[in-house]
Amino acid sequence: MKFENKSLKFLEQYLNTASPTGYEHNGQKIWMNYIKPYVDKIEFDHYGTCYGIINPEAEFKVVIEAHADEISWYVNYITDDGLIYVIRNGGSDQMIAPSKVVNIHGEKGIVKGVFGWPAIHTRGVNSNEPVPKLENIFIDCGATTKKEVEDLGIFVGCMITYPDEFFQLNDKYFVCRALDNRIGGYMIAEVARMLKENKKKLPFGLYITNSVQEEVGLYGADMIADTIKPNIAIITDVTHDTSTPMIEKKKEGDQKCGDGPVVFFAPSVHHVIRELIVDTAKKKKIPFQRAAASRATGTDTDAFAHSNGGVPSALISLPLRYMHTTVEMVSKEDVSNVIQLIYETLLNIKPDMNLKYH
Repeated sequence: MKFENKSLKFLEQYLNTASPTGYEHNGQKIWMNYIKPYVDKIEFDHYGTCYGIINPEAEFKVVIEAHADEISWYVNYITDDGLIYVIRNGGSDQMIAPSKVVNIHGEKGIVKGVFGWPAIHTRGVNSNEPVPKLENIFIDCGATTKKEVEDLGIFVGCMITYPDEFFQLNDKYFVCRALDNRIGGYMIAEVARMLKENKKKLPFGLYITNSVQEEVGLYGADMIADTIKPNIAIITDVTHDTSTPMIEKKKEGDQKCGDGPVVFFAPSVHHVIRELIVDTAKKKKIPFQRAAASRATGTDTDAFAHSNGGVPSALISLPLRYMHTTVEMVSKEDVSNVIQLIYETLLNIKPDMNLKYH
């Protein structure tokens, strides 16, 4: 698959737009505007999950889903001398915070700040050297009093995001914060585009769904599954590239950027849908990898699978390096292959297919 200029422009704009958990609306507007020409109808719920529908009158419903939110921080406490302490919104990593520039989304607009950290000269080099913890990382926005901070429009509850933007590395990788999982929203949008441009007619209703609040508990997927009540759900998210240093493959599995989409095996993954995906990959010669998840996948797959008395669901993941950092990294070839695998799988789904274990 060739990445067209229009789709790459969408991807860049979408990734560069801050969409932290609970505040996904700006990114969702960009996403809905992009998919609008490729679907028959667009809907969204009270908390901001958006979905485009192809064949909205069909009784049999298939969901392809990603999540739209990114990790971030909340302002939690402002000291008398104008320093800001934070709490997580999602799985934000305190280890990468020191020296990072941040955008504080205040009541008067965005205010720049930095995660400060004592200089190496003052820390010593012994076992007592401090390490970043939630209790000791802090943001300096150039203020010297609490009142000065508040005069900037910054109060407890303001959202804090990283400004790191999209770029391509060695023409082989996409790099950005929040590839987890707005790259998924991009991929399902591209599936909708391909279906439209290739004039494919589906014998079911397709719900291209971009859910909110995955990073704090799969809540958006949980809500929208009850709204749509699908017959089948295919989820796409990211998973760890375990080929980089300091990752134990015996624990985390063996997945690598560039080796193809990752098909998951887990209790919430339905055998029939998973085997349909695997058979499609083999037939279409799409490279793929396998991974196993103990108990839960930790993705929106679990929310869909356990909804409405049980929805046959499967998970296609994209290998990603450096998850929950500002330099998340995925292979362009893998992105193309995930899009192709979802697209080809949809063309093999029939409303009368036997979904019972046998």
